[in-house]
Amino acid sequence: MATDHIRYDVLARDALRGVLRKVLSDAAAHGLPGEHHFFITFLSKAEGVKLSPRLLAQYPDEMTIILQHQFWDLVVSEDRFEVGLSFGGIPERLAVPFTAIKSFFDPSVQFGLQFEPADGAASEAPSPNLPAAPAASGLAAPAAPPAAPAAGEKAEEPAKPGEGAEVVRLDRFRKK
Repeated sequence: MATDHIRYDVLARDALRGVLRKVLSDAAAHGLPGEHHFFITFLSKAEGVKLSPRLLAQYPDEMTIILQHQFWDLVVSEDRFEVGLSFGGIPERLAVPFTAIKSFFDPSVQFGLQFEPADGAASEAPSPNLPAAPAASGLAAPAAPPAAPAAGEKAEEPAKPGEGAEVVRLDRFRKK
């Protein structure tokens, strides 16, 4: 097989992260339109992620946040986003580089993106397949749930393959 000197995989990944950046920028500027809301799963220990020690202890590998009704001060830059959320009634400020994001899902329109961890995002990256491992509690939830748990509720179990939205991987369209 020929060597890909252009690195189409990296170009496609970066373009899809650009979609995420644009969606979050629009939400920061205008709020969430209609019924749109976002589940964003990221690697907790990836370079540049800023979580409180309390949250890092609760979500040591990965975390899924929900941007729906109760978030504030969403700021999006070229390489990251920052947002205020409440966990167990305690306000927290999170900073998440786009390279740390594993998946993005908008259940209102059944749209999802899945990312391979960027080089250097984490030393031991979990499998990129959705859904993620069951969430512990709070705003964390499976990446593609049928309904979002309320803040402070526990997510019962992750979505099973075949339930909810289908996340299409670019590999599906490659010639074999």
